[in-house]
Amino acid sequence: EDILQKTSLPFSTNSYDAFISPNMLNLSSFVKLMKKLQEIHPEASRDKIVNALLEVKNNNNGILSGLPINSIVERTSVVL
Repeated sequence: EDILQKTSLPFSTNSYDAFISPNMLNLSSFVKLMKKLQEIHPEASRDKIVNALLEVKNNNNGILSGLPINSIVERTSVVL
């Protein structure tokens, strides 16, 4: 039992927080962005919103990072 307790320490919530990958943070931003766009455009399917986001990305030299979320939302809304 002592061995189990010692080996489980590195997997505590606090140590996990230190190893959050950048991809997980990007996913969180994507989820927030999708939620906002779905609220603004309830008639648009998820696929349509994703395609519009990809078009915005392509029109911005293949990059969305660095753009303010409000700018991404505005540009995506124009496409939609």
